[in-house]
Amino acid sequence: MSVRAYKKHIPMVTVRGLAVIPGMIIHFDIVKEGAINAVERAMVQKGQQIFIVMQKESLAEMPDEVSSEDDVCPVGCICSIRQVLKLPNKTIRILVEGIRRGRLESIETEGACLTGVVKPIICRDTEGYEAVTDPDRVAVIQSFMSTMKEYLRYNPKVEKILSKCKVSDISFAELLDMYAAHLPMTAPDRQKLLEACGENERAVVFMAILENEINILRVRQDLQEQVRERVDKNQKEYILREQLKAIKEELGDGHSLTDEEEYLESISKLKASAEVKERLKKEVDRLGQVSFYSSESGVIRAYIETLLEMPWDKVSRDNKDLNRAERILEEDHYGLKDVKERMLEFLAVRTLAKAGDSPIVCLVGPPGTGKTSIARSVARALGRKYVRISLGGIRDEAEIRGHRKTYVGAMPGRIAMALKNAGVKNPLILLDEIDKTSSDYRGDTASALLEVLDGEQNCRFMDHYIELPIDLSNVLFIATANSASDIPRPLLDRMELIEVSSYTENEKLHIAKEHLIPKQFEKNGIAPGKLAIADKALELIIRGYTREAGVRNLERKIGQIARKAAKEILSGGKKSVKVTAANLEKYLGIPKYEPEKANDEDQVGIVTGLAWTSVGGDTLQIEVNVMPGKGELKLTGQLGDVMKESAQTGVSYIRSISAQHGIKADYFAKHDIHVHIPQGSVPKDGPSAGITMATAIYSAITGVKVKADLAMTGEVTLRGRVLPIGGLKEKTLAAKNAGIKTVLVPLKNKKDISELDEEITRGLKIIYVETMEDVLKYAIADTRKTGRTRKAGS
Repeated sequence: MSVRAYKKHIPMVTVRGLAVIPGMIIHFDIVKEGAINAVERAMVQKGQQIFIVMQKESLAEMPDEVSSEDDVCPVGCICSIRQVLKLPNKTIRILVEGIRRGRLESIETEGACLTGVVKPIICRDTEGYEAVTDPDRVAVIQSFMSTMKEYLRYNPKVEKILSKCKVSDISFAELLDMYAAHLPMTAPDRQKLLEACGENERAVVFMAILENEINILRVRQDLQEQVRERVDKNQKEYILREQLKAIKEELGDGHSLTDEEEYLESISKLKASAEVKERLKKEVDRLGQVSFYSSESGVIRAYIETLLEMPWDKVSRDNKDLNRAERILEEDHYGLKDVKERMLEFLAVRTLAKAGDSPIVCLVGPPGTGKTSIARSVARALGRKYVRISLGGIRDEAEIRGHRKTYVGAMPGRIAMALKNAGVKNPLILLDEIDKTSSDYRGDTASALLEVLDGEQNCRFMDHYIELPIDLSNVLFIATANSASDIPRPLLDRMELIEVSSYTENEKLHIAKEHLIPKQFEKNGIAPGKLAIADKALELIIRGYTREAGVRNLERKIGQIARKAAKEILSGGKKSVKVTAANLEKYLGIPKYEPEKANDEDQVGIVTGLAWTSVGGDTLQIEVNVMPGKGELKLTGQLGDVMKESAQTGVSYIRSISAQHGIKADYFAKHDIHVHIPQGSVPKDGPSAGITMATAIYSAITGVKVKADLAMTGEVTLRGRVLPIGGLKEKTLAAKNAGIKTVLVPLKNKKDISELDEEITRGLKIIYVETMEDVLKYAIADTRKTGRTRKAGS
């Protein structure tokens, strides 16, 4: 409860950033003339009292700017002046003691000083039994003391100050004012306590201020604790290192080198150019100037160690024995004559010239044809270190060139890491699946490989992490790809292309007997003599259980037989197992593939074409039907754009020669032509079926039959010319396996046929055609119609 006294006229001093609490003793300087006059007037009055109130705005610097009670806080403190000191420059310092709160009613100006009309605020606290039994008051006191205790736990310095104050004979309200006077707090917070008159209200405001301070002190203490832990850890490590150093000196091991000395010693032994050594020495000097515990120290150490591990001038000797190298290549792989011959040529040149650029070879062929494994054999034959880099799916340029050292976790690119792992500057590096690289916003991987695979530039290849030129001219690069069309043209131009074609059935049989069977027997624990697979069984596996250009699935089937045989030997008590064509289904089940066979009879509108796939060659039965309609051309069988255009070209050519072959002029306007290629779920594209579709369309329109044992491949033009195509080996193999007797190929592919092994062409009649008239001449089965065709073409 509060009781207000009568108004008093008291000299007034307005201050900025200062609130005085009753019971608070404080001194401050006064420079304003009006305030000095107010002090001098108070000193001559009884009681020497002065009213100190805080300004609301900090902009009022002169006392005459405070003209009304709206410019100052509503509640101030009536103080007693205890001491006045005069200082130079017309400044006085006064020492005042707060007596009681006062509410400013109005401001009067008397001469050069301000006088406040003040009503003293006298707060009367609850006393006696009422003070003890009032539950609300007891709860407020207990809550405040608990909050105060928590605050003092985080700020023990204040506790020492408060311990000197006498609190035994004062009321709770006086205790609050005493705490407010001695605790460090801002002037606005102290003004809030000054304006809170009742003890309960004042306690609640005080607790809110303390809670905010406790939160700040708690966060500050946590931060200080974290800093202290780090400092203590660094000091501990420093002390332990010094103690370890002293112990070593005491034991006579004081001659151990520091990290910088070890690095310098390694640099002196390093086989590298002066440029590399100079760069290493600069980095060691930088390391000596950086704190051991800083993050920069770890970056510099990793960089120095990486440079020291690089094989700058360290080389391995090539094997100069051509006979030994040829023997190793023949032992590991069957066939692949072009690859083996090119490697032996390189070795012969290197032996004679003592130096020279290493070839950059790209092996292109279907999966499973031994492209990756031949590189390992070449490395063994040449006596070189072998490192494989898989490029499939890489789309970040930094994977090739490395990351800048400024990035966290930076490391060299794959090329530099391959040299580091090999330990020599002239290894054989296999760039596997080079056609599977891609690009995104982080860069183009294929473009980054241009410098690597350019023999004129790679002698000074720059890695972003190494930041020193790396000599790649002695590296033997072998790249592999499934399709040359997927390799960017500039990159393809830098490599020597060697095609690895599909294996013939005879080659697969030899590979299985000489390599796959021994490998799978050893892998599955089959001892010699325990399992035998007949040649007829292997031939049946190749034809009926696998359809591929390579031998991966063939190896899986042999492994399946070996596992089942192992089970029979252990559980069935058999001493040995023999697999023949008769009992093959017992181990592998029913054959999955039926060989594509030529038609038994000559038919109208059905022609056998030849196609190239990623797993080898295949035959296509192209069917054409004509029916009354409006002259539409329908194409089905999931054909690509190029193949659709070939069909349209074929129709246009047949229309252009319709008069020569007795086809009515309005035939195409009154009939629809439907071209279909079976196996509709398989996408098909390419121009090589052009002459096949044109022949089938001609047969369906004229009603003449096409030879059943004949297949063809070639691109057709509007004028009936036959253009060359690719994949001839695979296509020829597919024709032979299907029982085809005659194959029509473009005349310009004659050189490709001459390069095929006799094993492939044996039993096939290869006829070279240059125009569609030649194709129709050999394809049409009806002799009467054939004669008319020849007459029309003459």
